[in-house]
Amino acid sequence: MCKVFYVTLAWAVVFAGFGQSEDLSSLRVPGMPEAVAATMQRQQDAWNHADLVGFMEGYLPSDSLMFIGKSGVTYGHEATLKRYMTGYPDASAMGTLTFQNLQWISLGDHAGWLMGKWALKKEAQEDAEGMYTLLWRKLDGTWLIVADHSS
Repeated sequence: MCKVFYVTLAWAVVFAGFGQSEDLSSLRVPGMPEAVAATMQRQQDAWNHADLVGFMEGYLPSDSLMFIGKSGVTYGHEATLKRYMTGYPDASAMGTLTFQNLQWISLGDHAGWLMGKWALKKEAQEDAEGMYTLLWRKLDGTWLIVADHSS
């Protein structure tokens, strides 16, 4: 009996090490599609590697993308990328991003509204944090952000 316990415990420790970079626990909320959490994990990872182009892969690649921030509304994927590049010109300015999703409201099989918190930890600058609401749509089998209101 004791040997079975230790073997089970050993396997639990081994498997616990897998997927640590893919720990989606702070990104999962009830009812939210797993693909949305996975996309947000990829966005967080891209940001933390100073890859704004990779970060933007979670957004609708269209002129109809809408980003709402403290300075107003930005329309379009390219304009939103430029806005990020201006505000975060290098890895130091970007810091380390963490998302924490709080609530998913389903708007049917192909749309949902997500509310959460973001936090940036920076070495040489003051840390920053805020909230977001993201409108997601499933288009051609892929979940993408079509509107982002971050404050």
